[in-house]
Amino acid sequence: MKAIFTPITVLLLATSAPAEDWPWRGPNHNGISAETGLELSWDGEPKTLWRAKIGEGYSSVVIHDHRLYTMGLDAKSKTESVRCLDAKTGAEIWAHSYKSTFKPKYYDGGTSGTPTVDGESVYVFAQTGELMSLRISDGKPNWEKNLEDELGFEIGVWGLTGAPLVYGNLLIVNAGDHGVAVDKKTGKVAWSSGKGQNGYATPVVFNQGGKELVAIFAAEGLHAVEPKSGKQVWFHKWKTKYEVNAADPIVLPGNRIFISSGYGTGSAMLKLTGGAPEELWTSKHMRNQLNPSLYIDGYLYGVDGDTSGKATLNCIDAKTGELKWKGPKIGSGSLISAMGKLIVFTEKCELIIADPSPDAFKPGSRAQILGDKCWTTPSLANGLLYVRNHKGDLACISLK
Repeated sequence: MKAIFTPITVLLLATSAPAEDWPWRGPNHNGISAETGLELSWDGEPKTLWRAKIGEGYSSVVIHDHRLYTMGLDAKSKTESVRCLDAKTGAEIWAHSYKSTFKPKYYDGGTSGTPTVDGESVYVFAQTGELMSLRISDGKPNWEKNLEDELGFEIGVWGLTGAPLVYGNLLIVNAGDHGVAVDKKTGKVAWSSGKGQNGYATPVVFNQGGKELVAIFAAEGLHAVEPKSGKQVWFHKWKTKYEVNAADPIVLPGNRIFISSGYGTGSAMLKLTGGAPEELWTSKHMRNQLNPSLYIDGYLYGVDGDTSGKATLNCIDAKTGELKWKGPKIGSGSLISAMGKLIVFTEKCELIIADPSPDAFKPGSRAQILGDKCWTTPSLANGLLYVRNHKGDLACISLK
């Protein structure tokens, strides 16, 4: 086996729109920006405003109030750091470090989770169970704990990951059989779901029959749980090799949820009913091993394939799962959308702007931004696009 996955992410900023934050997968957690006034075509290369070193790994970046938050590993000292940078200049404002005990297998390691900002706190979930709340002002801990030590659940081969989900006064993470929740102010465990192995996707809120539930893509499949109690409402079995259910579930119009995974598994469209969901279709044409697809106007655009370097950018019909087109090889890259365009970032760190169309892949401007390996989803806020590679090079690209 050659790989791994971590839910990984991006951001941008516009002059004609008010300042916009970019949490994990954007303002609506679907990878789509509402910003306008962006320049998404260019001659030569787009302008790089600054670069910074943030440590090794695949953690995405989130933007809040013109500050950027992300994570990285210093492999020599075996220290991980949560960093806060000025989103406009790249200047470091603060860093909070802690020892890393994670031992990577079958891949090159580094951090994988993405921070979550809520109010005056930044929440971080690390691979061996470290869960912490840091002050956004200076990075000092409000509280820190190790959930694995406290609850004794099994940790998957590639550790614990995802962005913590804030739900009211709770913080929900993908751990145990189908999630763990703690009080976000104190870290006290509110509920846990057994000692089973975790999945690698971020928990996602959805509505079923007028009731809010949380979808947790765990090791054995998709669980729907009541967020306040942790009670399982239903379970849809979805078995993937090595238990790598990593791409976030996607909530779609028409009471549907799309799930997808790699290692040849494929994808499924689930119809929400009164109880357990109905499987409308399955497809082998979209196999999201790491990053989730985008849903735009009835079609799904995403990376089909594993971390072998042969994965392609594909488009399928969300009604049927039918393949509309098989695009170029982009490896284990990722994509977001803004102003009706696809913003594609390939595994080899090439930025490609394309028109979303079910007819064919229609690329426009493109530019080589970084080197090394880029599995992390870009982030976009206030006309600025942020991209990183595994080595810890972070670049800020102006799209103003």
